Amino acid sequence: MGIAALLLETRWPLLAAVTALFVAKKIRDNNRLKDFKGPFSTGWSNLYHTGIIWGTESHIRYARLCEQYGAIARVGPNDLVTKDIDLIKRMSAARSPYTRAKWFHQATRVEPGKDHVFSQVDEVKHAKRRQQLAPGYSGKENEALEGSIDAHIQGFLQLIRKKYLSHAGRYNPMDLARKIQFLTMDVISEIGFGKAFGDVTADEDVDGYIESSEQGQRMMCKAVALGISRVLLIPWVGRLLLPSEKDERGYGKMMCAARKLIDSRYENLESGPRDMLSSFKRHGLSKDEMLTEAFLQIIAGADTTAALTRATFLLLMTHPTVYYALQKEIDNAVTAGKVAPPPSIIRESEMRALKYLQAVIKESLRHTPPLTDLLPKVVPPGGDTVDLDGKKVFLPGGVNVGLCTIGFLQDKRVFGDDVEVFRPERWLEAAENGTVESMNRTVDLVFGYGKYQCLGKTIGVMEVQKIVFELMRNFDFSLSSPEKPWTSTNHMGLFYQTDLWVRVTERQSGAV
Repeated sequence: MGIAALLLETRWPLLAAVTALFVAKKIRDNNRLKDFKGPFSTGWSNLYHTGIIWGTESHIRYARLCEQYGAIARVGPNDLVTKDIDLIKRMSAARSPYTRAKWFHQATRVEPGKDHVFSQVDEVKHAKRRQQLAPGYSGKENEALEGSIDAHIQGFLQLIRKKYLSHAGRYNPMDLARKIQFLTMDVISEIGFGKAFGDVTADEDVDGYIESSEQGQRMMCKAVALGISRVLLIPWVGRLLLPSEKDERGYGKMMCAARKLIDSRYENLESGPRDMLSSFKRHGLSKDEMLTEAFLQIIAGADTTAALTRATFLLLMTHPTVYYALQKEIDNAVTAGKVAPPPSIIRESEMRALKYLQAVIKESLRHTPPLTDLLPKVVPPGGDTVDLDGKKVFLPGGVNVGLCTIGFLQDKRVFGDDVEVFRPERWLEAAENGTVESMNRTVDLVFGYGKYQCLGKTIGVMEVQKIVFELMRNFDFSLSSPEKPWTSTNHMGLFYQTDLWVRVTERQSGAV
C-alpha cells in the first residue's frame, strides 16, 4: 500500500478521534458548572461573553443575567458573574485564597511585562506594592494634597466665569462632561506626576492625553474580547504596536513627558515637597515603578472621578427637588459661617457636617456608579463551598467569578424596594433607623474590598464632594437638551461620557 493510500485510510479514524476528544472536553466543561444557569451557549462557548465585553453596556447585560438566572449566573464555559454581596466580600477578604484572573487584570498593563498595583496577580508582590503606595494615597505623607485640589477647583471656577456664563440675551452652552474631565485630569496629573497637564488653563485636551486614554481603553476592550490582549503584552509585539515615547501626541508623549519629569525630580524627591512622588520613593519605588503607578492614577483616577461628578450633576439637574434641597443646605452652611467664604474652597472637615451633600454623593454612586469592572477572581484549586440563598453551593477550582456591580447596588434587601429611583433621602432615613452601615459597606464595594480595595478612594470622593459643593455654591445649572442629556458608553467597566451640554448662570445668593 502506498503512503498516500495509507494516509487516506488513517485520516478519517484520526479525525474522528480528535472530534470525539473535542466533544468530550466540551461536555466536561459544560457539566462542570451545570449547577449555574445562563444562556444555553455559555456552557459550550465564550462567544456570548465576548459579545458582552465587546459592547458598551456590559454593566446592564451582567445585571440582566443575574436578574434572570440568579445571584450567580453563567457567562462562559469557565466564567460566572455574581451579585451576591457575601461572596464578593469572601473573594477579596484579607486572607482569601482567591486570586486575580490574569486574562482581565494583566490586560491593564501600561507597558509589556511591567505591572502596577492593579495588574499585579502575584499575591505577595501585590501586598508589598500596596504597602509602599498606601501612605502616599492616604494623604498622611502628602501635605499638599487638599491644597492642590483646591487650587485647581478655583481655576475651574475662573474658567466658567471667564468663558461659559450665560445671562439675559446671551446663551453660552458648556459641555460639562468634557470640562469636568479637564479638571480631574489636571488634579490627578499634579498628584501623580507633580505637575498638572494644564487642561483647564488651556481649555483643551493638551497634547491629546484624554483622547488617547479613551482610545486606548476602547482598543483594550476589543483586544480582551477577542482574546488577543496577551499577544499585545509580548515585549517585541508591544514595541511594534503599542504607544512609544517617540510619539508626538497621546499616550506616548505623555509617557515621555512623565519620564522626564520623574527623572528630573527623582534624586531630590526626599528633600523636596512632601507629595505623592516623594512618598513613593521613601517607600522604595524605583523610577520605572513610579512611572507605571503614576500612569495607573491618570488612566483610572481621572476617568472615574469625572464619571461620578458628571453622573451627580445629571441626576441633580433631572431631579429638581433634590437639586434645591442640596442648594438650600449649601446656602445655609455658608450663611451660618460653617464654611469659609469665597475664594476659599470648602475643607474636607467642613464637608463632613453636610449630611445631604454626603447623601447625594452616595446615592449617585449607588444609582449611577462610575466604575463597573468585572474584576474576576479565580476560585482556589480545591474549590470552595459557599452559602447562596440558604443553600450550599460548590464552586470548582480554577473558575473565574466576576462582579455584577449593578446587581449588588440594587439589592432590595439593603436599599429598599425603590432601588431604581434616585433618592438621597434613603441615606438620611437609614441613619435614623440604624441600617446605614449596611448600605455604606455595600456601596463601598464599587471601590473594591479587603486586599483589593482602591487606594485612591479617599482622594476621589473628596474631590467630587468639593467640586459639587463649589459649583452648586457659585452657579446654577440646567440641561440644554433634556431629551438627550448626554452620550455614555461603558468599556470594560470604565465610562466615557460626552455632550453633557448645560446652561450656567451666576448665583448671587450662593456666593455670600
